[in-house]
Amino acid sequence: MFEKVDLVATSHTVAQWRHSYATRLAITDTVVVFASVMFAQVVRFGFGDSHVVGLNLLDTELGYSMFSIGLALAWLLSLRLTGSRNPKLVGGGSLEYKRVMDASVRLFGVLAILAFGFQLQIARGYVLVAFPIGLGLLFLARWQWRRWLLKQRTAGRYAHHAVLLGEREKSRHVGASILREPGLGVRLLGAITENGSDRDLLPDVPVIGGFDHAIEAIRASGADTVVYSGSDRISPEALQELGWELEEAKIELLVAPALTGVAGPRLHSNPTPGLPLIQVDYPTFEGMKYVAKRTLDIVASSLALVVLSPLFAIIALLVRQDGGSALFRQQRIGVDGRRFEMLKFRTMVVDAEDRLPTLLDHTDGNGVLFKMRHDPRVTPLGRLLRRHSLDELPQLVNVLRGNMSLVGPRPPLASEVEHYDYRMQRRFLVRPGLTGLWQVNGRSDLSWDDSVRLDLFYVENWSLTGDLIILWRTLRVVSTGVGAY
Repeated sequence: MFEKVDLVATSHTVAQWRHSYATRLAITDTVVVFASVMFAQVVRFGFGDSHVVGLNLLDTELGYSMFSIGLALAWLLSLRLTGSRNPKLVGGGSLEYKRVMDASVRLFGVLAILAFGFQLQIARGYVLVAFPIGLGLLFLARWQWRRWLLKQRTAGRYAHHAVLLGEREKSRHVGASILREPGLGVRLLGAITENGSDRDLLPDVPVIGGFDHAIEAIRASGADTVVYSGSDRISPEALQELGWELEEAKIELLVAPALTGVAGPRLHSNPTPGLPLIQVDYPTFEGMKYVAKRTLDIVASSLALVVLSPLFAIIALLVRQDGGSALFRQQRIGVDGRRFEMLKFRTMVVDAEDRLPTLLDHTDGNGVLFKMRHDPRVTPLGRLLRRHSLDELPQLVNVLRGNMSLVGPRPPLASEVEHYDYRMQRRFLVRPGLTGLWQVNGRSDLSWDDSVRLDLFYVENWSLTGDLIILWRTLRVVSTGVGAY
């Protein structure tokens, strides 16, 4: 019915590649932590040595060289105890970064408490160098390893080899979501549905069996993971027994919840004897969390406007060379459906709007938005500005005013909103963003459905940590110009 996949030729086993990747992270963490504390010591004391003041209360002296070694070992232990290298969370999402942050903050918090309790005089300059540099390098190292892992997974390595199990329509939805995200590291070998027909579930995802002989089909496929999408035809008892058989075969079982578009931080396990429940938090658009987001917007946009003011002046002078205005103003729809005037550097000829009707039949857009890869109305300077998103810098003024946020859904035109259904109205629960998931996942290359999916996912799952990650990814995207036209 199907060919057995040669796992040796495509990837390590799950246990092997997990152990290998965790070992790489551990080695990198060790190098980073020791380098950071030693660098802090050299910056503070030079290449000589000094002693931690206050240890004479314990009738002993401790040089900073030994103190640095002890601090590094404690830091590495904290990273391990918080599960920052847990193979089930590394490689995607923000939880890995949160655990690295948590491990580091807790360690230095304990250090502060011990210093106060034992009256230790630890040089503040030493701590102020070691902590931020060490944390920043840990983040950078993890990010670099993620990029490496993504390349491996895109090539079919370092991945789970999975079989979908469940009703056909539910499995098709789950399978399509998996195929959209090659970085998840899940390669679909096939599907087991209620009918077990020969008709493919999705392109390159054949149906390999029915429920009656599920375990035999799973074993024969060579899969190391089963993704259960749900079915009324499989009783809880039958699913439990299947889980036992998968356990004996060392095959992992993943359960895809029917509730889609919800990220991990909103999901909480609520264990009940015999019935595991998942509690889903509602997204928050007020309170201290939202105040922190707005504070970041104000501080970052203010600083950026001051620092980038010379660049603003240069671009404005260059844009005005053709006699038109430097800024392009356009009505967009913002939070709560309110209109606002969005600012951009003008990238088109002065009479661009008058030429639009003659170009409508040549759109490269997604069916709703008008986009052309080689729009004749775009000036040579405008093409350069668009490629690196420099034309959007004036939107920092919108961020400061409160019309927009640094990160959020793309600000839509009124003509787009006419096509919105009830689901899309949720975009207006948050301020539109200068950047967002749409910016770091394809920009103008995205289909309309993908744009909708990413915007709704952001609204439902936004977090301050997620915003910072998107801002970091934006820097790389705008430098390459991917999807910009």
